[in-house]
Amino acid sequence: MHESGEVEFITVRALCCCKKGSFVIHYNEEEPQVYIETTVASHLVARPTRDAKMAAWQRETRRFWHDYANRFEFVTSDVVLNEAGRGDAAAANLRLAALAELTVLEALPKADELCYNLLDAGAIPRSSHPDAEHIAIAAVHGVAYLATWNYKHLLNVDKQQLINEVCEAAGFRPVVICTPSELMEAFVMKETPEKHTETELDFDPATYTNPVLEECYRIKREINAEFKTTREYGDYLRAQSAKWKKLGWKYRSGPPRRVDNPREEEETEQ
Repeated sequence: MHESGEVEFITVRALCCCKKGSFVIHYNEEEPQVYIETTVASHLVARPTRDAKMAAWQRETRRFWHDYANRFEFVTSDVVLNEAGRGDAAAANLRLAALAELTVLEALPKADELCYNLLDAGAIPRSSHPDAEHIAIAAVHGVAYLATWNYKHLLNVDKQQLINEVCEAAGFRPVVICTPSELMEAFVMKETPEKHTETELDFDPATYTNPVLEECYRIKREINAEFKTTREYGDYLRAQSAKWKKLGWKYRSGPPRRVDNPREEEETEQ
């Protein structure tokens, strides 16, 4: 911590190693942005459950949302708003109400291109192109972290290296994809390293599911069936943003955050 008592924030120029029981980050003093993906908002407002794992994720999500909002800048996107606004009307209203205070990142055309590249490389299945959009928008806007409980695609450790390589090849720094728990643990590890212990996942991410995840996956499949190309979906999102802006939602456009050599610049800043 600094002499002022402020937390030394995780750097946007982060290096991450994500695998079972391990989450390694390098720090500096920049305040990082965290892209809030739909599964986080969904677990935040979901009803109580008897599923022990889902209940733990709900507790962790609420702790992350309420205790760490002043340590990060939470942002989201039209992809999240589109997903969150579907399904059960009451649940959708709760999700959107939770997201209403966040800055929304616009779906820039460059994100459409990066999304296409992620799908074309097989980093994200074509059957779930909204997940590729999440990564693309976060990377194009230079966001440090993407918080999610989606182990099916976004947290798939077998695809992390390929996701990073596709982003770097397009000239964008890869976004660190992690759970809210991992991001909070990174702060604990930084402030009190002696308290950090590596733990194995107590569930199989390839097979575990719960009603919240199933609803999120169903909505993603629904969206995937509606739009034939990434450009078509991107155009739809940009049209939808006009509606949200009229309702007073805060947006950030800005140019894509490209660099000539993402890996070289990252190493220089260490």
